[in-house]
Amino acid sequence: MTSLPTLAQDKFRFFRNMPKEEIATLLHFCSHHRAAAGEILWHEGDEDNQVAFILNGRLGIKKMTEFSDRHIIVGTYGPGSVVGELCLLTDNVRSVSAEAITDVELLVLANDDFEALIHDNPTLGLKLLKGLFKMTSKRLSKSYERIASIF
Repeated sequence: MTSLPTLAQDKFRFFRNMPKEEIATLLHFCSHHRAAAGEILWHEGDEDNQVAFILNGRLGIKKMTEFSDRHIIVGTYGPGSVVGELCLLTDNVRSVSAEAITDVELLVLANDDFEALIHDNPTLGLKLLKGLFKMTSKRLSKSYERIASIF
């Protein structure tokens, strides 16, 4: 298997300009996970506060509707995508559920590890925050466009 730093740098836009040493440092704070197709990574309302970087496979993000046990798919994400960032940044409970559509391989950064990263390497923590903020802002802008297209 290709080294995780190479995978991270190749697939994630905001890692592309980071030196390999910084990526290796960041990966020190992440854990490597695999999930089988159909596996739920988290449920709406969970308090796990972690972000996942998708290396391989696809995830579906779904939101509970007002009807009992009915969800709506609000997004699907593949390699190079980041999911779960809002819980990492806000400490709120999960507002959506995440399910593996296919087998997936993830890098996961938990809140405690993120705090340790910021403490140990504030410059790298700031770079990660900036990348997450840019990505979240882009998604929010696309959501506005989708809402506007409905009307």
